Amino acid sequence: MSKLILLFTFIISVTCYGQIENPVKWSTKVEKISDKESELIAVATLENQWYIYSQKIDKGGPIPTLFSFTGDKRYMKKGNTKEGKGLVANDEIFEMHIKYFENKAIFTQRVRLKTNEKFTIKGTVEYMVCSKESCLPPEEVALSFKIN
Repeated sequence: MSKLILLFTFIISVTCYGQIENPVKWSTKVEKISDKESELIAVATLENQWYIYSQKIDKGGPIPTLFSFTGDKRYMKKGNTKEGKGLVANDEIFEMHIKYFENKAIFTQRVRLKTNEKFTIKGTVEYMVCSKESCLPPEEVALSFKIN
């Protein structure tokens, strides 16, 4: 009987600790601008009460959102990744004004295409998600953009 109770306790503890919170869902799409240009769009959809930070954070602040794209001779990045308007607030913990996004954040990257073939642009986004009660450790998510 005691082995059964021990097994039951172990299963309950693994189930409780095994559920990692993931309040951000990422999606991607590509909008064709012309035959030689496309815009890569990454959208972060956040659960209520959660937010992610801008790409532009002063030193001493939280970890900014960071995009990187795998090099490929079939395309060339045009400028830096852009972001939506977002919100700005004075953060008491970091003692600075910080831009962040609630509910949904849209990031865009313009690319110049060097071929007419179909291919996929691979990239990653590293970000930190917080609520008023806590922050989760930074996470890196793989992104892919299908060029048709």
